[in-house]
Amino acid sequence: MSQTPHGRNEFDHDRELIQNQEVYRLRQEHDRLRAAQRRSRLAWVRNTITLLVGALEVLLAIRFFLRLSSANPDNPFAQAIYNLSAPFMTPFSTLFISPTDADATRIFDLNNLIAMVVYALLGGLGIALVNYLQGPSTQGR
Repeated sequence: MSQTPHGRNEFDHDRELIQNQEVYRLRQEHDRLRAAQRRSRLAWVRNTITLLVGALEVLLAIRFFLRLSSANPDNPFAQAIYNLSAPFMTPFSTLFISPTDADATRIFDLNNLIAMVVYALLGGLGIALVNYLQGPSTQGR
């Protein structure tokens, strides 16, 4: 057998090269697995933000419709909607004076619309933050 300059034969040298390649591939696969786990966790956070903000938007939209259509505030469903949405409306409750019709039964709740926009923007900001924490996209690779 032929000897390499360091006194090893070609077979041992080839075997060492193959082992080094396998170690490199294992490290790459380990890194890919960790990145996939991180993406999975962040996708869960992103989906949770979307679900919560979406549910809040639906709740506020129902509240807006109930106030606009002059729903009976003594109705249990209307009371439940008003009670559930009240904590989210508190920061916006005195922002504007909401226009009403002549007999003040139908209320165009401008504060409710502002709250919906602000919460949607905050949700979008939260998703953008999660996307930033995820790092650059690997789809192009």
